[in-house]
Formats: sequence, C-alpha cells, structure tokens
Amino acid sequence: MQFNEDSDRFVPPLLEPALARLRHGLSEFLADSRERFALQAELESFAGRPTALTRAPRLGAAWNGQIFLKREDLLHSGAHKLNNALGQCALARFMGFKKVLAETGAGQHGVATAIAGARYGLGVTVFQGAKDIARQAPNVLRMKLFGAELRPVYEGAATLKEAVNAAMREWVSSADETAYCLGSAVGPAPYPRMVREFQRIIGVETLNQLERLEIDAPDAVFACVGGGSNASGFFTPFVDMPSVTIVGCEAAGAASLVNGRPGTLHGMESLILQTDDRQIAPTHSISAGLDYPAVGPWLAQLKSSGRLTATGISDNEALAALKELAEQEGILCALESAHALAGAKNYLASHPGATVVVCLSGRGDKDLGIIGSEL
Repeated sequence: MQFNEDSDRFVPPLLEPALARLRHGLSEFLADSRERFALQAELESFAGRPTALTRAPRLGAAWNGQIFLKREDLLHSGAHKLNNALGQCALARFMGFKKVLAETGAGQHGVATAIAGARYGLGVTVFQGAKDIARQAPNVLRMKLFGAELRPVYEGAATLKEAVNAAMREWVSSADETAYCLGSAVGPAPYPRMVREFQRIIGVETLNQLERLEIDAPDAVFACVGGGSNASGFFTPFVDMPSVTIVGCEAAGAASLVNGRPGTLHGMESLILQTDDRQIAPTHSISAGLDYPAVGPWLAQLKSSGRLTATGISDNEALAALKELAEQEGILCALESAHALAGAKNYLASHPGATVVVCLSGRGDKDLGIIGSEL
C-alpha cells in the first residue's frame, strides 16, 4: 500500500482553511532566504548545532562493532525536538501568529516549544496526558519555568494520543489566531513533510561528519520511532544510499511499523495499531515518547517499500542498553534513544564488525525516576 505524507484528506472541514494557510505560509517561509539564514543562525548560536558525532569505542568493543552516536542529547533543551520547535515557531511569527499550541508525550517537545516560544515572544499552551505528567515531572516543571501553560488531558489512556486529540480540538476552535506546533512527523499535510524538513539537519550533519572521518557510508543507521520525528530527519539523507541498512526501533508494546495495519488517525493515513474491530489498540512503553499507536506516513511508506527495517524492542532490552552505554561511555541517554541502542546491539550480534550510527535523540535526565524504580 502507498502512504502519502502530503495527504490532508482526513481532517474536519473546519481545519481545511487553516491547513491551506499553513501550506502557503510554509512555502513562502522556505523560499525566503533571510528567514532560512536567520533560522540556521538560531540553530547554531542558540540551540548549539552542529551536535557531536561521538565514537563509542568501549561499547563497540563489547558489542563487536564500530559505533558512532549522533548526539542530539547535547542540543539545548536536551533533545532533537528543538530543531522542529524553532522552525515552527519562526514560521508562526513569520505568519503573524502570537500564540502557539503544542502536544507532548515525554515532555521534550513541550519543553522545546516553550523555549522557542520564549525566544520568539509567543504565548505557548501545551497539552499533555495526565499519565505522562506523572512520569515526566522534570519536564513539566521546565515547561512552566519557560512560561508555558500546561493543560492536563485525562481522557482515555491519558498519554500522547490523547494529548494530540486535545490539541487538535483546541486548534479547531482557535485556528484564526493560533498556530499548532506539532511535534512529530504525523498528522495532515503539511506537517509530516514540514517536521521532516526541520529535522533533516540531523542526518545531513551526520553525513558530513562521517565524511570528515573518511567513512563513505555506515553499514546501518538506527533511530527510535514513536511518531517518527528524529527518525525521519536522521534517515532522510540515507534513503538514497542503498548500501546503508535503515532500522527503525519501536517499543515492542507500541510497534506500529511492525504490527500496524493501514488506517487513519490524526488526519493522516498510515500504519496504525488496531483491534480486530478496527478501533485504536492500547499501547505500552516504558518511554512516554514512544507510547503512540501510529507512525508518520513517510516511515510507513519506507517500511511498505522494503527500504526500512522495523524492530520491536522490549522495556528490558532498552533498559539494559541504556545501562551499558552509561557504564561503558559515561553517557546517559533517554529511554526513547535506548531503544535505538538496543536495536544496534541486536544488529551487531549478527553482523560483527559492522559500522553503525545511532541517533541519540535525547538525554536521560527526564527519565531518572523511571530508571531508578525499574533498575
């Protein structure tokens, strides 16, 4: 089946004018060299790009391969989410908006949007599931310190899916005066392509850094996948390199690429976790950022075409990989990123000596409470 990231056929009629306005504004923004230069300057002087590409020699020796880590955990705010939040908030200001809405699961997109809003002088309202608020307390406090209004969502499983539902409902009623800063490569057009565009800097930098190390191409690249923002940006430059294996690492209890079926959710057609009667299936992940029952249509298309390999990672595998990285290399990654690490470990077990690059999408400070209780 074909999945199209440019489709907006599955939205309420009330949102169609807002999406048309957004598509037009995005086109003008991307064509404006001054705006693009200003955004690049912000990414460098404020966010801290380029992020490092770090070789992990002790972990590589333990896992029998050459491992490089793309260090999005070193970005200001502690995760890749700031790339997209700065881009979308710059776009909102360019289009004349003074307020933005956002949803968040693990809290990193909420934090990034709060930071970008403060930087650009925009009011920020963030929707977050009550379950995620309880398990991501440090990020809740950070959002509030950066001036965002946090709105808890209690319905359903009270996780990321419900936060997106609530944010979209609010946007329907306020689209004339408020921009919606969507955090992942999901939803109706132009969001999947727009988020991928703002995140592709991860993969572009990685290729340039590998070239300086005189590595033409790695054998495989790995990223965690919830909705797919870090994975989409990281994988984009590698898609046209057939020698590179692309691996998306999902939470085993929320593995849309592995177990999803074609369906619609949040204005997109993609691979969705569904029950036998076509309802959205419940999900589980130790990492709030992966606890989502769908995936962006671009990644679904890569999986459908055979270009992307998907694998489900258990909570225990992720925790073990996180602990090994911390002990071997002195790096504490987010639980989301630990799924990508575990995927790389499994790959190297059957491909000894391979060179792999893992996108460390975020740092693990926000997860210390969960890690402590689990370990």
